[in-house]
Amino acid sequence: MSARLRPPREADFSSPLRDDRVTARVGLWLGIAFLVAFLTGVFSHYGQDTPGWFTYPTGPVSLYRITQGIHVLAGTAAVPLLLVKLWSVYPKLFARLPWPPSRAGLVNGLERASVAVLVSSAIFQLVTGLQNMTHWYPWGFSFRSGHYAVAWVAIGSILVHVAVKLPIIRDALALPIDAATPMPVAERDINARVADPALSRRALLRTTWAAAGLAVLATAGQSVSWLRDVSIFGVRSGDGPQGVPVNRSSVEAGVTKTALDPGWRLTLVNGSVKRQLTRAELEAMPQHTRSLPIACVEGWSAGATWTGVLMADLAALVDAPGDSELFISSLDLNGTFGTSTLPPQFTANSNTLLALKVNGETLDIEHGYPCRVIAPARPGVLQTKWVTSLEVVA
Repeated sequence: MSARLRPPREADFSSPLRDDRVTARVGLWLGIAFLVAFLTGVFSHYGQDTPGWFTYPTGPVSLYRITQGIHVLAGTAAVPLLLVKLWSVYPKLFARLPWPPSRAGLVNGLERASVAVLVSSAIFQLVTGLQNMTHWYPWGFSFRSGHYAVAWVAIGSILVHVAVKLPIIRDALALPIDAATPMPVAERDINARVADPALSRRALLRTTWAAAGLAVLATAGQSVSWLRDVSIFGVRSGDGPQGVPVNRSSVEAGVTKTALDPGWRLTLVNGSVKRQLTRAELEAMPQHTRSLPIACVEGWSAGATWTGVLMADLAALVDAPGDSELFISSLDLNGTFGTSTLPPQFTANSNTLLALKVNGETLDIEHGYPCRVIAPARPGVLQTKWVTSLEVVA
């Protein structure tokens, strides 16, 4: 086989920018971004599918807005970091395994397999996360369960990779970034010529940090309102009926007739005790106004002022304690979150409302008319719209 047609070898990639010092520094921040995204993602998952041992907090009221905003921004920052990290180690893909097979070769092969798991899981997390932000699901599995499961694979792979590469990482971080380190002749062709790069390693790192910062800035507006004018990639601009964005419309939910039906009633149930209330009767009850953000798993959030009835007051109408667990049903029978469970700590919280108004106006149908749940620190998908019944869980 001629030299021109032969497969590439690691030594063919002679750029001094592909250096352990670059890889270690970018990898450090990439690892931090993934760790932050993992922790905030697990928190979000537990907010939606709360395990029995975990008590989801009711405050601060902006808790979910903060954690999920950070989650999406960390994932966004990880995209340019991962691209540069992969570029810096790309030549290692062509490193030759020892032949004939040996113990060292087996270890090297297993390490490569673990790296393949790491890279594929990292790409899966970032790609599916970005697609979730835009509500594009070109796959046949549940995003939530798939993203959560692979998150554990990704973070486990990162820990294994760091453990294996720790001596190299430690030495690389200790070296000055732009110090000259000529490549040994044994590691490249004798006639190979290493050209001086137009970009220094330090400049490459600065460009990488700038790219990550710009990616965050271009997305942050969906969580930080005063950045919306410059966040060109912010999926939710803050626009929507009554100044609040909408994820799931009344048409998608199929409630355009049932929500506006004059015969609508809110059904309250506590065992054998039942009661039905019209919207006018709900309006006649003591009204409370709270300023609470609504935040969604995609990272967007918006602040609003909500007016309605305390959940504890509604529980009292059917002789239930103010800290009862409530099972909430919506007129939306087609959505994944057509029902939700309100834990006792939320029912008892004075910030938890069955909202009838938003920003001083009667709820638009897109925001859940005739009434909806609004509670502090909860994921947006659990702020159930178009509520039709509240049942005390025995």
